[in-house]
Amino acid sequence: MASAQELMRAQFARFAALDPQLPATHHLPSDGEAIVARTGGGGTAVALVARNTNPPGSAQSLWQAGEVFELFPIVGEQPQAGMDALLGAWREWLAAHASPGPNSSCMVVWPSRDAAATRAFLDHGFVPLSCLAVRPTSPVAYTKLPGTVKIRRAGPADVDAVVELTLSELEYAALVGTSAYRPDAPQLKRTAAHVRLHSSDPVWLAEQDGTPVAVAECGWVDTAKSPGSYRLRSGTWAYVNCVSVQEKLRGTGVGQQLMATAHNEFARAGAVGSFLYYNPPNPLSSVFWPRQGYRPLWTMWEVRPATALR
Repeated sequence: MASAQELMRAQFARFAALDPQLPATHHLPSDGEAIVARTGGGGTAVALVARNTNPPGSAQSLWQAGEVFELFPIVGEQPQAGMDALLGAWREWLAAHASPGPNSSCMVVWPSRDAAATRAFLDHGFVPLSCLAVRPTSPVAYTKLPGTVKIRRAGPADVDAVVELTLSELEYAALVGTSAYRPDAPQLKRTAAHVRLHSSDPVWLAEQDGTPVAVAECGWVDTAKSPGSYRLRSGTWAYVNCVSVQEKLRGTGVGQQLMATAHNEFARAGAVGSFLYYNPPNPLSSVFWPRQGYRPLWTMWEVRPATALR
């Protein structure tokens, strides 16, 4: 029987062959509970289960369930059979060790290009509700839009405009992805915007005749300071947190010009790349972000509520 260390080495070797952009390793929870499963062919797969809570009033409650059970699989070179066995064992573990409520989820973050594991997720009721997408740093040439649309950096005085635009994005995202528009969303968004606008994180506004019509909230992440936790290769990355365009201007090129400004700034700052999260079921972002050069690296597979795992 292969040890967990042997399975882990084989798994990361397979990941490297699947996608060269995947990091050499990533974070595993130190306090997770272990699950061991046997495949039909007599192989072994192991995993750790971490349980996290997102209480009302927390920023995470806007895009995650209140109680999240996350599985960290170690399947070696058997992605489909190993994952299938683990997901079945996880269902039994939940029945014996937890009592998930209606505001709960089961989640697995897995390389997007691993089609063999994808089959197992689908068979057990998982949905690809979100993905982490990456783009290599490169400057962008674009044609300035006709008319009066101008792009500028936002400052503390723009907090009301930023909050209004980001709430609009949250409202739409709640219809088509993992987000939830909770009663305290306006205050949570205001707090987050206040912090971002008083920091070095770049936020850009697009204005038409002096009125803000789109926003790009971005930031900087140094993955060398927290190896593995972001599931990205080591270096300074630009993070695109939220992009929102007024509904009447969607499809006019405002969002593309806004992101061209951001991407050129990322290149000038020397970022190794930029990353973001988007929802594949979202009919807008699933088209817009690939056109801006982003492609999925990790997919967040979810079942909501956790009791729907099959």
